[in-house]
Amino acid sequence: MSRESLTRRTVPLSSKLVQQSHLFAALPEELVKEMTEYFRAERWHKKTYVDQESLQHRFYILLEGRIEMMRTNPHTGRSVTLDLLSPGDGFDVITLLDGKPHEMFFSPVEELKVISAPIEKMREWIWTYPELNRQFMPYLAQKMRDQEDKTTDFALYDTTTRLSRIILQNLNKIKSYTGLAKDAHKEHLISGLSDEVLARMVGSVRQVINQHLQYWKKQGIIDKKRNKIVINDLRTILDEADYTASIYSTDSLH
Repeated sequence: MSRESLTRRTVPLSSKLVQQSHLFAALPEELVKEMTEYFRAERWHKKTYVDQESLQHRFYILLEGRIEMMRTNPHTGRSVTLDLLSPGDGFDVITLLDGKPHEMFFSPVEELKVISAPIEKMREWIWTYPELNRQFMPYLAQKMRDQEDKTTDFALYDTTTRLSRIILQNLNKIKSYTGLAKDAHKEHLISGLSDEVLARMVGSVRQVINQHLQYWKKQGIIDKKRNKIVINDLRTILDEADYTASIYSTDSLH
């Protein structure tokens, strides 16, 4: 049995599953049904090895879970996370556009559900169907903006500011919250992101990130247990993030 078969398993596929991706959600139903014939759906375990060669032949879209998109220095072994892909994201968009190999590594943070289609067919659809193009271009523009923001953060801001911004970008409301609605913004959760993953996202090292998190914990700003961080004082995290524009507010994070 191959390594791939141990970490991936095929799951039933329907047009409804394909439409879970926002790239295809607004397309006519008949068109989605036609496209579905070229897709396959899979479950990937957390330790799935993502073969770079396969990314040149198939375009994958994430439906459930998160996966890191990383680059590594072969001499030092140090890695940086360029993006944390979440449901709806496609990988690898660069190879989809230019057809060239991309020096990138993908590492699942948790179990994934993905769909994929032949990459040549995906290119054909983008150029053939205006409906798909209208969905794809704004998505591509947003990804370019995200990378621009990350580059700016690396160049202009210190580790604490970058860590605060990463936390804000990955907040999830605690589903079991039972307190008053006016206090709901005080409790948010960062789940599944270890200190090592956060360090790669921030462009730092695990020891430095752990020191920052332990300091915040002593101050009562967060609670931390394993790979779960509960935000008790969101206002302080917002202040540390140093956003000059009103991109984030306690109202928007309710």
